[in-house]
Amino acid sequence: MTELKRNEKLDIQNILKDLDQYEPKRRGWHWRKPAPGIKMGPFEYKDCSEPLKNGVGLPPAKFFGDIDPQPLPVITTEIASGRFEDDIRRMRMAAWHGADHIMVIRHMGQSHIDGLMEGTPQGIGGVPITRKQVRAQRKALDIIEEEVGRPINYHSYVSGVAGPDVAVMFAEEGINGAHQDPQYNVLYRDINCVRSFVDACESKKVMAWAGMLQIDGAHNANATAREAWKIMPELIVQHAINSLFSEKVGISPDLISLSTVPPTATPAPAVYTDLPYAVALRDICGRYKMRAQQNTKYICSSAREATVTHVLNMLISKLTSADIQSTITPDEGRNVPWHIYNIEACDNAKQTLVGLDGLMDMIELKKDGPLRDMARDLKERACLFMEEILEVGGYFQAVQEGFFVDSAKYPERNGDGIARKIEGGVGYGFIFERAEDYMAPVTAHFGYNNVEQYGGNPEDPAALIGGCTFEDRSKIVFIDELDETDCVDVRIEKVKKYLEGKALKPEVEWCADGTILLTMCIPANTRVSEAAALEIGRKLGLENPEVISKEVLQEAEGTRIEMKGKVTFDIDPETLVLPPEPHYLSDAVLYKEFSDHPMKVVCGTVGEDEHSVGLREIINIKHGGIEKWGIQVEYLGTSVPVEKLVDAAIELNADAILASTIISHDNVHYKNMKRINDLAVEKGIRDKVIIAAGGTQVVPEEARKTGIDEGFGRDSHGIDVATFLAEEAMRRRGEL
Repeated sequence: MTELKRNEKLDIQNILKDLDQYEPKRRGWHWRKPAPGIKMGPFEYKDCSEPLKNGVGLPPAKFFGDIDPQPLPVITTEIASGRFEDDIRRMRMAAWHGADHIMVIRHMGQSHIDGLMEGTPQGIGGVPITRKQVRAQRKALDIIEEEVGRPINYHSYVSGVAGPDVAVMFAEEGINGAHQDPQYNVLYRDINCVRSFVDACESKKVMAWAGMLQIDGAHNANATAREAWKIMPELIVQHAINSLFSEKVGISPDLISLSTVPPTATPAPAVYTDLPYAVALRDICGRYKMRAQQNTKYICSSAREATVTHVLNMLISKLTSADIQSTITPDEGRNVPWHIYNIEACDNAKQTLVGLDGLMDMIELKKDGPLRDMARDLKERACLFMEEILEVGGYFQAVQEGFFVDSAKYPERNGDGIARKIEGGVGYGFIFERAEDYMAPVTAHFGYNNVEQYGGNPEDPAALIGGCTFEDRSKIVFIDELDETDCVDVRIEKVKKYLEGKALKPEVEWCADGTILLTMCIPANTRVSEAAALEIGRKLGLENPEVISKEVLQEAEGTRIEMKGKVTFDIDPETLVLPPEPHYLSDAVLYKEFSDHPMKVVCGTVGEDEHSVGLREIINIKHGGIEKWGIQVEYLGTSVPVEKLVDAAIELNADAILASTIISHDNVHYKNMKRINDLAVEKGIRDKVIIAAGGTQVVPEEARKTGIDEGFGRDSHGIDVATFLAEEAMRRRGEL
């Protein structure tokens, strides 16, 4: 495969080429490698993992040599746009931001399809899981993991009535992890109890052979119970049933993971409620791995709200344990930009877990008090729940009587549980007892297969046929697209100019989908604000404007609106005027310039602006400011009247004036710049002094329009200002 170049896009066409010949380079789950005591930049980390070869650090990392420490838990991102070719590009973005568990969600109807899907139709509410889709994405990830320098786990769902078929295909195609939970099939897909558990035996046996990590789906009870925080005893029971069942079938405990979700969200006292549950779950199921996922049941639509919930949930992960940290975002519920929030969620996890590095070296959970009392209460209720399941005749009978997802806290019952009939559901009547001479000469088969009666070896049944598809990939039948109009080639042809970089269009989900996100404050109540926002969207020329989030700032005074819509035009990159690359004079040149031509600068924060930190960093030698190169600085402080700044330049015979201006209401920052220039002209010193101004809201082009020589915006540093001052002085002397 061709090695990726960091400054070039993935070639989707190349990924799709010769897929029928492609073989995954590895199988099995990969955990991160601990790197205790690793030193990066000025810091030492206690419980981080080995760093990436290539990645994107958190924004402030640029102040620390662009370090990118990686936490110890595997980090998940979930993909479900419906178009696998677009998800491949998002996978690469996620991997660069630290994700090493790419979870691809199946489309909503696939659980009821009784065989492998063929072709690659466009999905709705998820990706259609087909061999071509899986092979293409695993091929892409094989290249991406080489690029970032860490194995990436690829994951999907072994659920529904085609579960065993899907498990076999996953084992063949190098899938590293999968959801497999027979209880999920029964409760949420109404698949017959017997069918679900029999299928699970075969599926889990195959997963065990392939070294896949299994994640369960017990957490879905959180999302469907009316009062999720009351069903914690049941969650423990569901986890315990599936985990021990999986272990008995043959999956190693270190490849069994519980999908744990704290049951509460704001404004609940989340940690006080959820921490005892996390402790109780780990006490009972501590032999297995923990995959922590944030609560999404009560999240509305604010990215801020989702982020805080995520961070609180990760605090619980850190206080107890989490081998995998999921980063599910609120996107599923509100259908908003995916690329952006997938990546932000990965950064949320990285920032939080790295920020909490070493926490447990400094604190420990109390051994007595409410935490342990509440955890013990949950464990006792879970044990009593399990005992009642046995008393009524077992799991199937308990399901039929509606034990599960009942909103009351056990042993109370509300009677609103999900009840499924033992003799009913999808697939009922299609389980048959095996004949005594039943033969299955295949690897990783559950139950007896009788190959010995045909001269085969029960320990290696597939040898009887020269190996099954697990040993002989030539026996795998690769079926390409079956629909000439609904296929990846047609979709790619429609967006070819964008993939080739000949045109640009914003996107959030699919290539060139044109979707943009706008945030605004409208000074009205929510109904008026929503209507006004939609009208604004239409007047801006957006196609299909839609309000996706609204928050009351105050009932009468204002509403925060988030709106999405589509732009209908392309941007031609050939016509773009790119600003020049920033350039800096070397230390040697700067030292010589200001030694040969000493420069005095007067500076201050002007107007009624009290901000001082930014200007201090520009001038102060300790922060790499302009004093470093020998420039003499006269700092006048904050809230300096414009007149005082100019008069000081005259009195001190200064060569330059530097004005800092952060406040921008009514464009006061540009008005102050113009006033400085006008006063310098009026007092006859304009030709003698260099004038520059800077601040986070300053646009250099707009600053120059006021008459001053240069403006400096966000992310400007001392070297930028020193280089400008030196070159402007040279220019004025006629040396440039």
